[in-house]
Amino acid sequence: MGTHDPALANAVRALRELILAGEKYRQVACGYLQLDIGQSQAVSYLYSRGPMGQSELGVLLGFTTGSMTALVDRLERDNIARRLPHPTDRRRTQLELTEHGRSAVNNLGRWLTGAFNHIDPSTLPEVTTTLTSIAGDLRRQIADLAAQPRHDNMPPPVHHDDRQGAVQRTPPG
Repeated sequence: MGTHDPALANAVRALRELILAGEKYRQVACGYLQLDIGQSQAVSYLYSRGPMGQSELGVLLGFTTGSMTALVDRLERDNIARRLPHPTDRRRTQLELTEHGRSAVNNLGRWLTGAFNHIDPSTLPEVTTTLTSIAGDLRRQIADLAAQPRHDNMPPPVHHDDRQGAVQRTPPG
């Protein structure tokens, strides 16, 4: 299948729509749970993958150590997640969702479950395999894209200077 294959183009459009729907779902879920996007992503990782170290979660989110500490402090303050001693390294901690946090995510789960209402239950294993495969492929593509230099035709990134309220453009290179 080449890049001009109509079936591939339709599949890519459908994937873009799925990603956009997922992003909108996250925005609405953030409002429902009263979390910011970073907190919501952290909660999603903890819910889907189980307890993990703060640094491991920080790598998944692309957050610095300081940003992760602040994020985890907020999740603990709001009784969404808690730090526990690491099972094998007493110098480290592990994060897990609290019962309150897990319950909040479970309440949202009914909307995700509803996304499969029109799918024939006998095809769910195949749908699961396909979605899992696409997710893995996307992770590999993301890693490849992240390793690429910024595209030269793109404008420089915008940085907000919170102290002065000014917007500054970072010069290329």
